[in-house]
Amino acid sequence: MPSSKLRIGIAGLGRMGKRHAVNFHDLTQRAQVVAVSTPDPTERVWGKENLEGVKIYEDYDDMLAQENLDAVIVASATSVHAEQAIKAISKGYHVLCEKPLSIDLKVARSVLQAYENSKKKNPKQKVMCAFSRRFDASYREAHGQIAEGQHGSPVVFRSQTADLLDKTGSFVDYAKTSGGIFVDCSIHDIDLMLWFLGEDRKLKSLQAVGVTAVHPELNAMNDRDNAVARLEFDGGKVASLYCSRMMAAGQEDTTEIICEKGSLRVNMEGRKNHVVVHDAKGARRDLPQHYYERFREAFITEAYEFTTCCLDDVAVPITLSSSVRAIEIAMALQRSLVSGNKIYFGEDGQEISKTMSKL
Repeated sequence: MPSSKLRIGIAGLGRMGKRHAVNFHDLTQRAQVVAVSTPDPTERVWGKENLEGVKIYEDYDDMLAQENLDAVIVASATSVHAEQAIKAISKGYHVLCEKPLSIDLKVARSVLQAYENSKKKNPKQKVMCAFSRRFDASYREAHGQIAEGQHGSPVVFRSQTADLLDKTGSFVDYAKTSGGIFVDCSIHDIDLMLWFLGEDRKLKSLQAVGVTAVHPELNAMNDRDNAVARLEFDGGKVASLYCSRMMAAGQEDTTEIICEKGSLRVNMEGRKNHVVVHDAKGARRDLPQHYYERFREAFITEAYEFTTCCLDDVAVPITLSSSVRAIEIAMALQRSLVSGNKIYFGEDGQEISKTMSKL
């Protein structure tokens, strides 16, 4: 008989950790959050005040050593995602790790290798990277229609993640360790691109350009606050990505999939709710002010489905190898952004040298 509750430990109680903690603790019936860990004293205070019956640890290793867990949610700083995930994997625990696994491709691959090694001893173990948009009802509807062949094969994929402008200046400090705008902002769009065009589809070339329009400090970090990318895949498929950190009205995340017999558009007319204000300034609607305001329900669905996969031994909907490939593409885009060069890939998926004169 499978366990009736998934005993969960959560690493990190920052912004994302708090969201996961509430979703698993309060909103996921078959989950039981038994412990959390964070080195931040203010986060530990929050845990004591908001997570009734949950043991609070300062040290992650102490939580793993002292608690009888089934699963670990890694929602800590990106710099320790991989380290903490590997420790939980090595103990045979199921793992849901926030994106990205790492901003170092070799480290991200080491998580995948740890999981592949562990599965030999723990064949029912589940490890998944938390790409929340795959759990959004609208994106799932679009993907389902394409998978059923209703609109023919997808040909062009266009997607963007555009964040509300941070006027406090705190973003610039965060950007120092974010991995760059494509790793930070576009990683969800890259994951969706792989989902809609095919996770194993061969990449032929990519190129990225960008500007620093409002955060000139990013130039010293080899980063930008706006960037555009074009990617070419085999089978005559192309993708266009846009990412921004300077939207004035709110969060603007949109996707269009153009197929042979039709197109699907997700979130093209962003809205916080269904209220439209008509006054002397005209007619307008509010946009979500941050990512979670738009995708809250997707995070709740993610928590429910991860719990179900673990308890009922069902395959997770996102493979870890696909999540590693998303990082690989994001980092290649970042290199193209900084160098100004177009990057080409061979049949084996490896980067190759090719001059523009040979085109």
